[in-house]
Amino acid sequence: MTSQGDTFQVVVFRVGGHEFAFNIFQVQRILRYERPAAVPEAPPFLEGVLQVEGTVIPVIDLRKRFELPHAPLEGETRTMIIEADGAVLGAVVDAVVEVLRVSADMVAPPPPVVRGLAATYVQGIIALPSRTVVMLHAGRLLNSAERIVLQEIGAETAHG
Repeated sequence: MTSQGDTFQVVVFRVGGHEFAFNIFQVQRILRYERPAAVPEAPPFLEGVLQVEGTVIPVIDLRKRFELPHAPLEGETRTMIIEADGAVLGAVVDAVVEVLRVSADMVAPPPPVVRGLAATYVQGIIALPSRTVVMLHAGRLLNSAERIVLQEIGAETAHG
């Protein structure tokens, strides 16, 4: 990730009572939540598509992606537009908390108990004095099959 002593910024957000973060370089913008246009026969975690500056972007619900309980959308709900290994997508989060500067030595690798699906998403654990933030790898939110499906949905929506 970075060498000892290096610092970088992360955008901390809340989903289902848990705090997560993306590297600030993966976050293009943060928008007030706007209900995406529904897409027929979409995967369960896909909320729909949103048009942002003339581009159709798939929007995923991180609660559904992480298999967390459903909660009502509230005033703090946001759609984070993120770059995920070349793909741009929206991620619905309960609230954006802060931009935080962290040093590389504050980020620990995921513990061995984080296995299976969760290990795919987790880039590291940020240990703060009073809380723990799970740093996510945006590029791993979708597997290759899901990326293909979302690209096809995006193409169909843009052209049809």
